[in-house]
Amino acid sequence: MTFVHPWVLMLLAIPVLLGFWLGQRRTWGLALPFDHQQHGRRRVTRVLLTAFDLVPALLLAVVLVILARPQVLRLPKEERILTNIQICMDVSGSMTADNRYGMAKAAIEEFLDAREGDAIGFTIFGTQQVRWTPLTKDLETIRRALPFADPRNQPPHMGGTMIGAALRFCRDNMVAEAEEGDRLIILVSDGVSFDLNSGNAGDVGDELIDAGITLYHVHVGTSQVPQEVTEIANMTGGEAFVATDKKGLDRVFRHIDLMQPARFKQATAIPMDWFVPFAIGGLALVGLHMIGLMGMRYTPW
Repeated sequence: MTFVHPWVLMLLAIPVLLGFWLGQRRTWGLALPFDHQQHGRRRVTRVLLTAFDLVPALLLAVVLVILARPQVLRLPKEERILTNIQICMDVSGSMTADNRYGMAKAAIEEFLDAREGDAIGFTIFGTQQVRWTPLTKDLETIRRALPFADPRNQPPHMGGTMIGAALRFCRDNMVAEAEEGDRLIILVSDGVSFDLNSGNAGDVGDELIDAGITLYHVHVGTSQVPQEVTEIANMTGGEAFVATDKKGLDRVFRHIDLMQPARFKQATAIPMDWFVPFAIGGLALVGLHMIGLMGMRYTPW
């Protein structure tokens, strides 16, 4: 055990001197008429009362040790390698059909529960893009944001679907914000995007690869996954899935969680504060002192 402020331990001389004085200061007390007779020495009682009298000095010693900040070398809990995830959700008008948005929202909430500790951002898009939540490890902010992303509440200019622009938007944000670690975009959409035609899909895929981003696409429409989006996902090492119901969405997100599991790195021993035993000892001494105040103390007669 080591101390961050070892010089504070020099002050332990104060409770030592205080305890010595408390143990020696008792006299015979006030003589009363019935004292002029033989009494038992009651050594046990004297020792017990003296011990209770020393409790404040011991409590002061505990406080000084805590102020010195005791530390021990310990291995911390496994350190999680951060995964930066950007959930990119389509909020165009077609997402209101067949409760697609409601199913996607429920599945994302369950996915968030499984990814506690990761940094996750939330972006919605239609014809334009809105970074609703930047990368954060406070996932409750995303849970609270999901109801406001309902496609029925979006302005008219969000009615179209431009996946290519949305992926580039997420890439730029992740490059600007992301810490070291895996980078992952989960695209949730139900439509085809015209801005991925004419070879643009390959360009978007190359840009994601250069940024170290893997794309997973969850297609919640009744049609087949757009070939261009599948191409981008495969290029980056991800996959594209079709999920037309709630159970299918749950399976997809569980599969993504298995394919991109939380990873941990070996941690080395580091000094960590060790207050608990001293805090418990201090509380115990406070309790003893309270008992002493209720009767286990000297009287002047």
